[in-house]
Amino acid sequence: MDLIIEGVGQAIRLLIQGDPEVWAVTWLTLRVSGLATLISVLIGVPLGVLLAQSRFPGKAVVVSLVNTGMGLPPVVVGLFVTIMLWRSGPLGVLGLLYTPAAMIIAQAVIASPIVMGLTFAAIEQLDPNLRLQILSLGATRWQVYWRLIQEARLSILAAVIAGFGGVVSEVGASMMVGGNVKGLTRVLTTATVMEVSKGNLDVAIALSLILLALAYGVTLVLTVIQQGRRMG
Repeated sequence: MDLIIEGVGQAIRLLIQGDPEVWAVTWLTLRVSGLATLISVLIGVPLGVLLAQSRFPGKAVVVSLVNTGMGLPPVVVGLFVTIMLWRSGPLGVLGLLYTPAAMIIAQAVIASPIVMGLTFAAIEQLDPNLRLQILSLGATRWQVYWRLIQEARLSILAAVIAGFGGVVSEVGASMMVGGNVKGLTRVLTTATVMEVSKGNLDVAIALSLILLALAYGVTLVLTVIQQGRRMG
């Protein structure tokens, strides 16, 4: 208990004193996870809507693959992204390994199936006659898709929240593709693991609390938007 209290005090001191390294790590965490979530939304939402509205043989297999992707182990994603970005890999010429860009790619791979799967479920739950009603008004296919997204916006926002939560808390992929390089790719999760390995449990607790506060802050903003739209 004393260790936890000491960790809380350490977190408060680090934030009040404006420790530049802590703020840099926190900002990088927000930037990497935020951009990864944005990319996953740009990929996952359209594909989720398209999958929900498509009818083709083997659709159940595709849906099961998407659902499996929602539980992708981050270390597996990190391994394959590392292989792709390795010096001798297919994308090694880009020189992205051990950079924030590599971390964003890995986290986007993790979050995209989550957003896609939950978007698919949200669209599937809509009234099947809604699409026909919109088409009867002369809407194009893309206008139909956009209207369906609007109708399912509360559930899709929940998908965004889930996607962000899935990446801001992961450590395996970030460690593998980022390397936990100080001042370059160190984020709150990898910094916490490092401090634990060094035996600095009070600092690790402090970083964990800052991570929780960051995750809660972003989730709160998204939730306010979600509930505001519901109230509206």
